Amino acid sequence: MKSLKLLLSGTTLVFLGLVTTASQTIYEDARPIEHAFDQMAAVGIGDKAPDIAMRDPEGNIRKLSDLKGQVVLIDFWASWCRPCRAENPNVVRTYAAYKDVAFKNGKGFTVFSVSLDQNKAAWLKGIQQDGLVWDNHVSDLQGWRNAAAGLYGVNSIPATYLIDGDGVVIKRNLRGQALENTLAKLKK
Repeated sequence: MKSLKLLLSGTTLVFLGLVTTASQTIYEDARPIEHAFDQMAAVGIGDKAPDIAMRDPEGNIRKLSDLKGQVVLIDFWASWCRPCRAENPNVVRTYAAYKDVAFKNGKGFTVFSVSLDQNKAAWLKGIQQDGLVWDNHVSDLQGWRNAAAGLYGVNSIPATYLIDGDGVVIKRNLRGQALENTLAKLKK
């Protein structure tokens, strides 16, 4: 009886060890667990948009706060994200139509693209292939560990935040025609 208890205890310990090792291996390749808590601190409608300061492809720091006074779409995307790439033509079309428009609370529309790529060449190729002609492209090349994605509580992409001229979030996750319709309503 005593040997059966020892055998069961030993088997249980081995099983728990395997489960722990397997779960650690899974999380090594996935986003860190602290990103699960980021969702609770996600930036919402009516919140002041936290500033993002990150490097552009040339290595210069670009700040979201430098765009104050404009209506800005913060666009979290990546070159490997098929839904992001499928959405890019809509963003390009909307940018072309609204970049010089006067809004009730902002002059002009621009995009602040935050890439969750880890490979700089792939990121640059995605920008070029999709014709993302605006100036504000940033990435820390940390993938899901991207500092801005963590700050905004981004847990899937594409993810967007529409910011008014005062830097306040007015809409989230606008895609397709919804982005253009929202901008049309904000015109002077």
